[in-house]
Amino acid sequence: MVSPPGLMLTRRAGLAVLGGAVLAPLTAGRVEAARVGVAGAPPVITLLGDSITAGLGLPAVDALPAQIAAALKALKVSAQVRGAGVSGDTTADALARVDFSVQPDTRLCLVALGGNDLLQGIEPAVVKANLTAILAHLKARRIAVVLAGMRAPKAIGSAYAREFDGVFPAVAKAGGAAFYPYLLEGVGGVSRLNQADGIHPNPAGVKIIAAHLAPVLAKGLARTLILASAART
Repeated sequence: MVSPPGLMLTRRAGLAVLGGAVLAPLTAGRVEAARVGVAGAPPVITLLGDSITAGLGLPAVDALPAQIAAALKALKVSAQVRGAGVSGDTTADALARVDFSVQPDTRLCLVALGGNDLLQGIEPAVVKANLTAILAHLKARRIAVVLAGMRAPKAIGSAYAREFDGVFPAVAKAGGAAFYPYLLEGVGGVSRLNQADGIHPNPAGVKIIAAHLAPVLAKGLARTLILASAART
């Protein structure tokens, strides 16, 4: 869903330029903790999102869930990565299905939404309320969250863009979620990393996104497992 120079989430065409991501390094202890699931089963990471998460235009093996799973495996982190992306979903759409789409065995949820709200001109306050409610639903179920941010192009209007951009870090901070500011780092606006529509990442682009996300998700997963282990002792 990348459109030069940014992002498009389907149902309607449009742009959203994303900001810079900060990737925190994994310690050996955190990697080791992320290798162990409950009762020996790999812990589940669910990707709640739209067409980037759904892998629109790609076979399943090249879509984001499979590529994140491969990137985590390369880090020697055992996890089951479950896709819960629906092309065209707004934050309101995802809120309506979050308790159904994010299954009870999920340990960590990547929430990657907001681009379709931008395309439809939905007020940032509404986006903020929806994302806040999504995080609250997950928190109530003891599911940790990594929230991926979005940024509006300045051409849409500086006041709107400023308010929209501020939604994501504010929601993450208030909801106690890890924040990943730039979903498409190194991919947005790079034609060779996008499909022929110039909008959605191609397999090479998805690999880059997955490589950037995997350390962040591994760190978040390790933290949830450490906390769960501590709570049992």
